[in-house]
Amino acid sequence: MIVVSNTSPITNLSAIGQLPLLHALYGVLYIPEAVYNELKEGEHRGDHPPFLETTSWIEVRSVPPNFRQTSPPCRLDIGEAEAIALAQLMQADILLMDEHIGRRCARLMNLRVVGVLGTLIAAKQHGLIEAVRPLMEQLQQKAGFRISERLFQEVLQQAGE
Repeated sequence: MIVVSNTSPITNLSAIGQLPLLHALYGVLYIPEAVYNELKEGEHRGDHPPFLETTSWIEVRSVPPNFRQTSPPCRLDIGEAEAIALAQLMQADILLMDEHIGRRCARLMNLRVVGVLGTLIAAKQHGLIEAVRPLMEQLQQKAGFRISERLFQEVLQQAGE
């Protein structure tokens, strides 16, 4: 399975100590150089613990500039644009992304998009975690992750909680 990630799924799961879920669910995770740079900047600022140099299952890939220009005409930051372009280039099975506009643009490009909450549901379905609720609460408290009450309830229902 080929899985490409944007920055936020990685940093949000790292913030709650659940980064290994990505490896357990998806194996190798591919990120574009822009996402790598965003993660390194976050490490330097102290936004999240350093993990890039010790995480062998996250691989950085280049996106040719001419390919990046064919990405959707949406208002995306460079990490989102490169993640979408890399997912297209690699014909990824999944693109991990949480930002609403980025997800919408990726779907317009016929990419399958999964976010942090979908990852938590999958982790529970695979028996990697016991419950989704406490991790969603940690995402809200520790990572500042915004989840509407409606979405919170939908995720709990999908997770069978």
